[in-house]
Amino acid sequence: MTPQEFGLLLISIIANVLGQFFLKAGALKLGKVTGSNLISHVLSIATTPELLAGLVCYGLGAIAYILLLTRVRLSVAGPSVAISYVFFALLGYFAFHEQIPGTRLAGLAFIVCGVVLVMWQK
Repeated sequence: MTPQEFGLLLISIIANVLGQFFLKAGALKLGKVTGSNLISHVLSIATTPELLAGLVCYGLGAIAYILLLTRVRLSVAGPSVAISYVFFALLGYFAFHEQIPGTRLAGLAFIVCGVVLVMWQK
């Protein structure tokens, strides 16, 4: 993977991680959805700044990923973005004080190893 391709991969991952952060922050602001507040919550999505920011980040991430796919095989690009799962877990831990059990840490370690193997070039 060239530096430009790696840069597109990073932009895609960072945009997706930021998107997750903003979507979670916006979802917390909305509160739990129930049958009685479903319609108002769906309508509130359009007026909640954090949710809109999350959707914009996802859009930017998708554009970067599409540009990456014009240069890199899907069999490399697809699995490589799985590293974002590690960042999602870290984001949950540091920003939202979510716990990461040992089994999840082991799974995240396997993801990192898998991404390294997928990106490995002789």
